[in-house]
Amino acid sequence: MENFEKKTAEYLLQIKAIKLQPSNPFTWASGWKSPIYCDNRKTLSFPEVRSFIRDSFAAMIKNIYPEADMIAGVATGAIAHGVLVADKMGLPFIYVRSGVKEHGLGNQIEGHFIPGQKVVVIEDLISTGGSSLSAVTALRESGCEVLGMVAIFTYEFKKATDAFAAADCRLDTLSNYSVLVESAVSTGYIGQAEVETLKKWRIDPANWGIK
Repeated sequence: MENFEKKTAEYLLQIKAIKLQPSNPFTWASGWKSPIYCDNRKTLSFPEVRSFIRDSFAAMIKNIYPEADMIAGVATGAIAHGVLVADKMGLPFIYVRSGVKEHGLGNQIEGHFIPGQKVVVIEDLISTGGSSLSAVTALRESGCEVLGMVAIFTYEFKKATDAFAAADCRLDTLSNYSVLVESAVSTGYIGQAEVETLKKWRIDPANWGIK
């Protein structure tokens, strides 16, 4: 699993899917100031990277959830990755919207499934865990047995860890914030002096940068 973590982090930095700017922070939609910005949609534009993510997810799922009989992607960021993994594994695929569609059939879960099927959920990014776990809730309420979730990257916020524990949902990721920072230092992307700033942000992201 450690090989997944390091290689995934290196790829995300290499293709600039993740940018680190401790001295020139980004502003998230939530209003938080952040030294990091993650856009895993970029991975789809690089065949070598998306194939690595697909194969790593498939290997992870086979190892942890050999009984899985369906893959579900969280809309919209994980739909493409979910399709790639489902195709690689020869499994059916569905995806979960952020809410019930307001027209047509009013579906929140798109695709064919049978209550009782064992589902692994694929997500692209875990921040606080709220939207990801909403998808898990929707699947459970529709009768699916959610085995767990796998994601490309997590910021490792305590809030997310607590939320997944409270929801009794296992989470595994291809890489994480700690490994990313280590990789960024080892490749010279950032200096050692910036590491402390990055660590402080992860501990208290809501208040980081507020003067």
